[in-house]
Amino acid sequence: MTAILLTIAYDGTAYCGWQNQPNGTAVQQVVEKALEQVIGEPVQIRSSGRTDAGVHARAMAASFTIDRELPLKAYVEGVNRHLPADIAIQTARVVADDFKPITMAHAKQYRYSIINSTIRSPLDRSYSWLVREPLNLQAMKEGAHHFIGSHNFAAFRASNCAAKTTVRRIDSVTITQEDTRITIDVIGGGFLKNMVRIMVGTLVEIGKGRREPSLVKTLLHEGDRIMAGSTAPACGLCLMEVFYPETI
Repeated sequence: MTAILLTIAYDGTAYCGWQNQPNGTAVQQVVEKALEQVIGEPVQIRSSGRTDAGVHARAMAASFTIDRELPLKAYVEGVNRHLPADIAIQTARVVADDFKPITMAHAKQYRYSIINSTIRSPLDRSYSWLVREPLNLQAMKEGAHHFIGSHNFAAFRASNCAAKTTVRRIDSVTITQEDTRITIDVIGGGFLKNMVRIMVGTLVEIGKGRREPSLVKTLLHEGDRIMAGSTAPACGLCLMEVFYPETI
């Protein structure tokens, strides 16, 4: 058996999320169908995680095993011929037979995009959150600093999150602005359902002056979801990269 690791980019607007679900078309479902067209038999792929409905990815990592040899370009050029315009395989490589994309990942990077303007941007509407009120970036950065480290993120998860533990490690939160675009990059060891979107929603409340930056520290200590900000819209979130050891 040969294990193949793919990186997959997709616009999540039209999908019910990455993972196969009974209530809609998932990105995983479409990719597996395209792989079957090339390989000639059903394929089940295992991903490095999930993205929710409407969330995008520049480099989702997913792997599968195959019992016969095909050139790697078959998994890129060949599979892309069977994929819609909003999904594309970016790279394919051989990895160890025991490779597990979710447990072997040591970090992931998510990026959230905000358009901070009183005038909407039609070209950005599917990939950002329009926030009309002025945002105080310095206050947001002060709040974001409290996320760094290993903490209990119970206040930053969806009510239907099934994770057994709410402790997660955040390596960095970087907030930058260019004209009206504010970008929030979050790198961490793992994430709860809606975690980044609730983190962003809370930081936006801080930026509007409705909450103090110190609220983040309180939320991490008390774990009260009601005290946190709203869940930011899915369209602004993109999985940018999954980091693996160089030796895989």
